Amino acid sequence: MCFQMDNFITSNYSTQFRSRPDPRKEDILAKALQTANLQERPVSRLVPPHGNELRVFFKMSREREPRHRTAGSSASVRAPRGVCNGKKRLECPVCEKQFAFGCQLETHLRIHTGEKPFECPVCRKKFNRNGHLEGHLRTHTGEKPFECTVCKKKFTQSSYLRKHLRTHTGEKPFECTVCRQRFTQSGSLRTHLRIHTGEKPFECSVCKMKFTVSGSLRTHLRTHTGEKPFECTVCKKKFNESGDLRKHLRIHTREKPFECTVCKKKFTQSCNLRKHLRTHTGEKPFECTVCNKKFARSEHLSENVHIHTGKKPFECTVCKKKFVQSGQLRTHLLTHTKDTHRE
Repeated sequence: MCFQMDNFITSNYSTQFRSRPDPRKEDILAKALQTANLQERPVSRLVPPHGNELRVFFKMSREREPRHRTAGSSASVRAPRGVCNGKKRLECPVCEKQFAFGCQLETHLRIHTGEKPFECPVCRKKFNRNGHLEGHLRTHTGEKPFECTVCKKKFTQSSYLRKHLRTHTGEKPFECTVCRQRFTQSGSLRTHLRIHTGEKPFECSVCKMKFTVSGSLRTHLRTHTGEKPFECTVCKKKFNESGDLRKHLRIHTREKPFECTVCKKKFTQSCNLRKHLRTHTGEKPFECTVCNKKFARSEHLSENVHIHTGKKPFECTVCKKKFVQSGQLRTHLLTHTKDTHRE
């Protein structure tokens, strides 16, 4: 419940949720209170003998909001807390965002201070809002109380359900101001904008390679650690990306979900379908910078470049002979299988 501006403000936090007060964070809160024309006077800071609770009391100067009368009544009614003449008056000293209630401002300030006082007792992950912790705990309990009325899919948080519903309605409320492309989620728009700005805020601590999305960085880090957390339940082969595992599973299921609209040929991967479509369109987007020859596939361009550089990356495991193209190596390997049959 939001605290009353003309009374004591009492904030109770268990020590498992909050560490010792940070002077920097208290300065920010003090400035926020000053912007609301409130006089702060610390009354006391009490730490119980057993250290189980930290209580911070603030005494606010009494400031009376304007009273107004309701229609048909002689009784006066106090205006909403933090609102004066219909306007919000509590302003964040960092980003100038305004709030009607002190508790809303206090929660917002954690974005700037980085404070995360709510900790999951299972995995120790921390959050800046109690509601976020409650939603996270459902990932451990498996509880999914929010159900889609269309497809009956369930979610742990109401915000996930709202985002999901847009897949049914087709609503895309977030629009790029540069190219006008629209998105169903604000996070997708933020990520997309980095294409235009060139921003890559996620940097690998090992090789300093940068990425536009945090998920790409996590996946990349596995190339350094060698971690392969995704295992095929059929053949036990492991992968460092979940997408690679999904593609691999189609070898076992023989599923080919990607179909050519021209000749009806099917493929296990969308990239193979895209390559195949070029046989119908005649498109050759990959051009050699040396001889200007064009190719429908990037791997064919790479092999052509090897002709110019003299590089022979394909080596026979039997006689160690090297080749410029993978097709040449495959043809050569047949010579060894024929020799084996003769013997």
